[in-house]
Amino acid sequence: MIIQPLRPQMITDVIALMQLGDPFITARTYSDYWLYATLFSSTCPVALVEGQVAGVVIAFRSQDDPSEMYVQDVMTHPGHRKRGITRGLLARVRERAVEMGCRRIYLTSEPHNSAAHQAWSALGFCNVPGDRTVDGVSVITDFKGPGKTRAVYELTIPAASEQSAG
Repeated sequence: MIIQPLRPQMITDVIALMQLGDPFITARTYSDYWLYATLFSSTCPVALVEGQVAGVVIAFRSQDDPSEMYVQDVMTHPGHRKRGITRGLLARVRERAVEMGCRRIYLTSEPHNSAAHQAWSALGFCNVPGDRTVDGVSVITDFKGPGKTRAVYELTIPAASEQSAG
């Protein structure tokens, strides 16, 4: 597996991969992925297996709070799951977050996406306490706007001084 930044020439393959994520992931437009590949490539890693796009993470450092990195989408091809691709991609995002001085990586998930809940928990993300529980998962009502209730997960990154002391 090779992990590298998203590049414009990968966009068509990334869109095809994202379309496999329905109903929990919605592929965005070519222009959106061009933006990610052009302005956010260092936080949008792609996993290649035998030259094929096998996984991708779309993540951004907050401009309003530079200590935070938000993961928008995580997708691994169904034929490549359970092989460490998601773990490798998120490790790359974490490395980049540390380089940028971020203290928190967070993401959201649909309340009923039990596979995602298991994955985020296994990868060290904690389910942020919300205002109610759905299927055993804490959720925040209207987190992403009216009717967009989400489970929120976070991974706290120790400060550089805490990392070297530990």
